[in-house]
This record gives sequence, structure tokens and C-alpha cells, in this order.
Amino acid sequence: MAKRAAAKGDGKRAVVYVRVSTEEQALGPEAQRAAAARWCEAHGVAIVAEHADLGTSGGAPLDKCPGLLAALDSLAATGAGVLLVAKRDRLARDVMKAAMVEAAAARNGATVASAAGEGEGDDPASALMRRMVDAFAEYERAIIRARTKAALAVKRGRGERTGGVPYGKKLAADGIHLENDPAEQATIATAHGLRAAGLSLRFIGAELARRGMRPRCGGAWHPEQVAHVLRAAGGAAA
Repeated sequence: MAKRAAAKGDGKRAVVYVRVSTEEQALGPEAQRAAAARWCEAHGVAIVAEHADLGTSGGAPLDKCPGLLAALDSLAATGAGVLLVAKRDRLARDVMKAAMVEAAAARNGATVASAAGEGEGDDPASALMRRMVDAFAEYERAIIRARTKAALAVKRGRGERTGGVPYGKKLAADGIHLENDPAEQATIATAHGLRAAGLSLRFIGAELARRGMRPRCGGAWHPEQVAHVLRAAGGAAA
């Protein structure tokens, strides 16, 4: 039996998708909405739905982008023929993911459009332009990640806090650097000594509690918490 083709959506109806990650602030949600509204006004298109992923990386897998999945579902629900983004890199910063979204939109009888006008058209040159834009977006994401990783490495090299305070450390008086926490360092050293004696995680937890050494959050020691202490840096500290 022949597979029935998807009904073609109405090209005068658009579903808008907005995305912003925690590390990208140049094109915020309101700016994206404004760009989409201007495009729709210029093309005589009505916005019938809007979905967003806020604080979501463009490289996140499709199943981790609920707003984008909802936007694709809205194409069929509203009969819209356009999935509209402010720029191609809002759709994704990954070539494969962008292609998957375009294919999903096509299955719903819709096309992806960019308010910035990147790669508009069905001709081979336009298709090539879209792929190039997606490839450069993926490259830019990789550069951002590399810069962030390098900056964090520098901060760690200076002994500065880069996230949560690891067990065995505490925030220094300047609020920036980390220094050893004597009580937690003693707990680490004790736990390592007990482990070296061949004791189980559960027994180590019980012994730490008997000696008055409590987890950072208080309460009883769980084997997972003991394992975390054993993995902590500075385990040989006195």
C-alpha cells in the first residue's frame, strides 16, 4: 500500500520557535520574538503558536529540547506551513540535528524559515547555504565550549571556585578561592585509612559516624557518600 504524503501546511501560518542558552546573551528571547514578528508582518504570515527552550544549548539532543518538539507538534495541530526561527543557529548548532528538524517539519507539510533570511528557497544553492550556516553554527558552538573549558582550567589553576565546592574544600574569605577544610580533610584521611584496611563502604560510614564525623549535609552516611569522600582530592591530607 502506498504511503500517503503529509498534507501541505498553510504557508501563511507560522509556528515560532525561540531558543537561548545560558552562555549566549546576544540574541535574547524578546529580540527573537521581535525578529519573527517583523518577518511575519513583511510576508503576510500569522503567528499561530510559539514555543521556547530557554537555557538550552543548541547542541542538546532533540529529545532534550521540549520546546522544539512542541513546536514540531504544533505544525500538525495548527496546520501551519512554516516553522520560524530568528536565525538558523536558534534551530540548532549541530548539522545533523538541524537536518532532523527540517525532515520532521517536512513530514508535517511545513518548511523551516529564518527571519534573518539565511538560505531561503528550494534551489540547490539555497540548500547548500543552509548546510553551510548550520556547519558554521556547530563550529561556533565548539569554539565557545573550548573557550569556556580553557577559562575554567585557568581558574582551577589559580585555585578559584569554578562550580560547587568540592568535598574537603571551603570557600576562602575572599569569596573566590578555595582552601582546605580541616574537618573534611580529616574525614577524607580517616576514610582512606579505613578503606586501605579492607573495610566496606557501609562499615566505613558507620565508623565515621561513631567518631563524630558527619556528612556535609548532616544525617547518616550512605555508601554513595562514602564513595564520594574517597574520590575527593586531597585524600592523603592529615
